[in-house]
Formats: sequence, structure tokens, C-alpha cells
Amino acid sequence: MAATKKTVYGIYNDEEILLKAIGNLKGKGIKCVDAISPFPIHGLDQALGLERTRISIACFLYGATGTCLALLMMWYMNIWDWPMDIGGKPSFALFKNMPAFIPVTFEFTVLCAAHGMVITFYLRSKLLPGVEPHVIHHRQADDHFVLTIEGKEENAAAMKSALKETGAVEIKE
Repeated sequence: MAATKKTVYGIYNDEEILLKAIGNLKGKGIKCVDAISPFPIHGLDQALGLERTRISIACFLYGATGTCLALLMMWYMNIWDWPMDIGGKPSFALFKNMPAFIPVTFEFTVLCAAHGMVITFYLRSKLLPGVEPHVIHHRQADDHFVLTIEGKEENAAAMKSALKETGAVEIKE
């Protein structure tokens, strides 16, 4: 019969203690999965062994999509569908009109990148309407830090004692 996984949460009240605890727990062979913090902690990603995020690639792709859509929109409106001679601007080629449309292109690029990033953030962090948040400790967004560790069911007592040794003020299962 396969052993079941056990998740234990250690609550800390100082970020330096949390960072040291992650190193100590990893040294003992305990798998540190995640940490919840009310503010960014420098070095936490490296301590947990998390890979670099690919969110910047997604942002670039959203921005490139916005640029292409803006240029397509301006070409369609000003050259193909309803060409008009306004102020002597030529209406037969998009590249001759580009200096006038740089602000529109820039703004639409930023609009698409920003909206795409917000939607991606909500989807990746599962912050959708109607979803109940998983709150481990009532002060995890104020001044406490939550460390999530995983191990086998039979090692639960050892994981709890290891958390206590590293300075956890509270332990939850």
C-alpha cells in the first residue's frame, strides 16, 4: 500500500527565521513546497528552489499582439475601409502615416499587455469570482509567514518537531 502525503504548515513571525528554517529543513531532507508572505522576501525563491517565472515572455507576447492589432486597426480604418485626406496626409500607405499613429500604437500595446497580465495573474493564482480563498492562518496577510512542507504520513511527527526546532510559533495540519 502506497504511503499518503501529509501537508504541514509552519507559521513564523519573522522573515529571517523563515529563510533560515527553509535551509535547515532542506538540510534534514524535508520538502519545502511553498511560503506565504505578506510582502516580498528577497531570496525566498532561491531558498525554495523555484524556477524563474515565464511571465515576462507572456507580457511580451501580449504587447506584440496589441501592436499588431493596433496597426491592423489603423490600416483597415484609414486605408482600406474609409480613406480620407486629412491635413494632406497620404491615405494609400500605412508606413507614410506611421508618425501620426505612434501614440495610438503605443497605448494599445500597453493596454493589451496590462490586461493580458492581469487576466493571466488571476487565472494562474486561481483568483476567479466565486472561488473561496485558502486561508491557513488569519494573520498570513498581516505580519505572519506560512511555510508549507510535505512528507509521508508516517513522518508527520518528525515534520512537526522539525518545524518547532526551526522557530515556528504555530503548526497546523
